[in-house]
Amino acid sequence: MSLQEFNTRYQRQLILKDFGMQAQQGLQAASVLVVGAGGLGCPVLQYLCGAGVGTIGIIDDDLVSLSNLHRQVLYRTGDIGQAKVTVAAARLQELNPLINIKAYRARLSNKNASDIISGYDIVVDGSDNFHTRYLVNDACVLLGKPLVYGAITQYQGQVSVFNYQVEEGSNRSLHYRDLFPEPPGKDEVLNCSEAGVLGMLPGVIGTMMAAEVVKVITGIGKVSANELITYDMRDHQVYKVLMTPNPGKIQMPETIAALQNFIYEEQCLAADPLEITAEFFTQWMQRNDVIFVDVRNIDEEPRIKNFSHLNIPLPELTERADELKQRNIVLFCASGKRSLAAARVLLQWNDQLKVYSLKGGIHHWLQTQSSVL
Repeated sequence: MSLQEFNTRYQRQLILKDFGMQAQQGLQAASVLVVGAGGLGCPVLQYLCGAGVGTIGIIDDDLVSLSNLHRQVLYRTGDIGQAKVTVAAARLQELNPLINIKAYRARLSNKNASDIISGYDIVVDGSDNFHTRYLVNDACVLLGKPLVYGAITQYQGQVSVFNYQVEEGSNRSLHYRDLFPEPPGKDEVLNCSEAGVLGMLPGVIGTMMAAEVVKVITGIGKVSANELITYDMRDHQVYKVLMTPNPGKIQMPETIAALQNFIYEEQCLAADPLEITAEFFTQWMQRNDVIFVDVRNIDEEPRIKNFSHLNIPLPELTERADELKQRNIVLFCASGKRSLAAARVLLQWNDQLKVYSLKGGIHHWLQTQSSVL
């Protein structure tokens, strides 16, 4: 990289009052991890890349789909079916070859979060589910990393900066659990696939998040710590709500070891409390404290060979319940109806069990698996 190329690429920023070469070099030296390469992640990544943040990490395990394209403008129709991080990394590197892009084709989990996040100066949460938001927040608190937060639904979005050191020697700013100590209950909050979102909204909120990252790195302006910015696209109304510390004891892991053993999915189940999604069903196959039970009749198709499980038809469940001794029991059937009924039967038999039903059934789960092959 020549000095002339550096100066020419960033010339419009370098001539800004109170910015200049020192701020630009600060961006070049900084490292930022963006969790999620979706609606919010795309504008964040594009603008941080263009601004010259020296190292950008992207973690996402999703594939580009047709329904993404109205808002995730980093991708093209020809990218459908490809891994988002692979496409994003290539496109961002083309936009700015002077920076380093690290792509993690994986889902951030309690097992890998501390190792990945510890390698970055700042974390940006562009996720679209509550268990990831709480995981990212808790890891940033334990590791002492500033967290830029954003969320969107329908026509509204939110932005804030958590765990930010406002001044040297001062206490860190509030974090996500000060604002939302516990995950929302059943049906309290819909995600974008359920509630919808106007395509331009993540562009607005994502750009605001990128601006917060630049402010944290360079020190220009006022970082939006200890306040929640809410934006409504229908009338362009912007509200700032001052945050206060949560007066009660915040329930979160107190050490990295505790975080690695904390099961965030269980805390954030979004449907019937007894149901888990196909996504969680797949994740739980990696755990050794779960037993899977097919409650369909023995001769029902399709036969499942993808993972280890028992076959206990629903009419036989109570008389064979002694076979189920694992800490977590996940039941499945064709559509999810019988397995949900079976979960309730088992809880009536023993209310100390942790029992879940696969939402949508095994047919839906098999469809999700074929879509990622």
